[in-house]
Amino acid sequence: METMETKTVSQVSEKGERRADVIVEAAGRLFFAPGFARVSMDDLARELGMSKKTIYRHFPDKRSLLTAVLDRQFAAVEATMVAAAEETEGQPFGVRVQGFLLAAGSELGRIGAAQLASGRGDVMLRQYVEQRVDAVVYGRLDELFREGHRQGLLATPPELLSEITRGAVERLLSSQLPRELDWTAADLLRATVNTVLHGAIRPAHPDDERREAVIPTARDDEQEVSS
Repeated sequence: METMETKTVSQVSEKGERRADVIVEAAGRLFFAPGFARVSMDDLARELGMSKKTIYRHFPDKRSLLTAVLDRQFAAVEATMVAAAEETEGQPFGVRVQGFLLAAGSELGRIGAAQLASGRGDVMLRQYVEQRVDAVVYGRLDELFREGHRQGLLATPPELLSEITRGAVERLLSSQLPRELDWTAADLLRATVNTVLHGAIRPAHPDDERREAVIPTARDDEQEVSS
């Protein structure tokens, strides 16, 4: 049987969690609009209509609050990546890669990952952003390319293709080309994906392809020596 004291403690805990969520949501709106480096805890307190003391009760400093904001943002990114993979499951390899990269570019652009990772500010937070991008996005992309290589679908080492693709996506996210060419970022990313993948992914039908030897990777060489 739940006692009145237990119920009271539970209610206080739930209220605290709801308030923390409200703080994180407001912080996300402010930090990602003009750039988190220019937003102070005073700005956030005014936005929320609460004292800084109340905010610090939940988050002891700005770094811990930013980490909570980024955690929420990357949880949404990860959900999108999982959904993109599920939507293209069973499709030709090129379609799967393109779908994944378009979703990744859209999400990374939405949260300003390129600016967060390269901008001024807290070094530990920049490293945190880079680590989360690697785990949530590029780790999955690397595995997708390795899968394509194992299936004999790539004429390019997956490690090289990963580096080229990552550089192209990150450069595009911080580029002025969408404005200069009057293209949407999605259109540019789609063109970039097609350019990067052209000649790297083998045609699905043998009759339409000119066979080239799949370039072995360092891991393949090691496996041959060990066997």
